[in-house]
Amino acid sequence: MIRTVFWFFVLFLALSFFGISIQSIVDSPAGQANIDYIVSLAILFWQWLVAFANTLPNFSLPTYQ
Repeated sequence: MIRTVFWFFVLFLALSFFGISIQSIVDSPAGQANIDYIVSLAILFWQWLVAFANTLPNFSLPTYQ
């Protein structure tokens, strides 16, 4: 956990060093489109995982709607 936090901190420092603003990326239309695409892929993957897990005996996952 601490190692992951450390590497995120290093990533943010590297982005700052090169003058890349995370806020401007997230607020841009292209950034929003990319975030929406990633979220839709995650939802599709979760739905596939739920459908697959529900075919297994004695196993169920909560559905996402």
